[in-house]
Amino acid sequence: MEQDLSRRTAEIKKILIIILAFNWGVALAKIVYGALSKCSSISADGFHSLSDGASNIIALIGIHLASKPKDLDHPYGHRKYETLFSLAISAFLFIVAFNLFRVGLLRINNPVIPDIGLGALIVMLTTLSINLAVMIYEKKQGLKLKSDILISDSMHTQTDIFTSISVIIALAAIKLGFPIIDPIVTMVISLFIAYSGYRIIQESSRVLCDTAAIIDSKKIVDLVLRIKGVRSCHKIRTRGRSDDIYIDLHVQVDPDMHMDEAHKVCYDIERVIKLNIEGVTDVIVHLEPKENN
Repeated sequence: MEQDLSRRTAEIKKILIIILAFNWGVALAKIVYGALSKCSSISADGFHSLSDGASNIIALIGIHLASKPKDLDHPYGHRKYETLFSLAISAFLFIVAFNLFRVGLLRINNPVIPDIGLGALIVMLTTLSINLAVMIYEKKQGLKLKSDILISDSMHTQTDIFTSISVIIALAAIKLGFPIIDPIVTMVISLFIAYSGYRIIQESSRVLCDTAAIIDSKKIVDLVLRIKGVRSCHKIRTRGRSDDIYIDLHVQVDPDMHMDEAHKVCYDIERVIKLNIEGVTDVIVHLEPKENN
């Protein structure tokens, strides 16, 4: 189990480092060109990409802490640190969104005519292609590894795709003689970013607030009732991340069952549930006597 966790952590770290390099390369291209052309929407998109890189660093710290083994102070492990640091990414998104909205308002009150040409379109289409490839790769790996960090970060990158498309539309409007579109698109981008942060909070809070895991209780009951000696099963509770699910349940057995046999029933229930439901790491069985009617 610990070996699998170590391999998973190493794989997530490698993915984050690769994505960090791409994000900062994209950010540098947009920020430099945005500054040279005085186009606030390109610069805004660049700072958004820069925040992607910063969130990658936050994610690396989070996954490092989450990979620590269980200890006396953390008997259930440190896996929730990964979810906690997903919230840090969302906080970063809200800060970026606020600053970009403020810049857009300032540009509306103090208009600046951007100097754009074919270079702007080349920069935006190239970085858009890179962001699309990064988002697909990161989300695919996040689902495969059941990583909150990777999935949250891919959502962050997904907003880059929407914002880049918005910037390309703004560039077309500027060329047609509507420079006011530039700060307006900058403000729209900020709203995209804020919504992405909200989605991360919504998903992360499910885990941190111990919302019931997405498991069919009927499936658990069916598995438990197959165990020899079990008379009924009820009061099923679940919680945790999709890769770290905790289940506790009440099981009724014959009142004259011997202690050794009762222990075996508990062991069999835990084994069958872990074998048939992916992501379950802990099962607590409360045995109760079932009186004959």
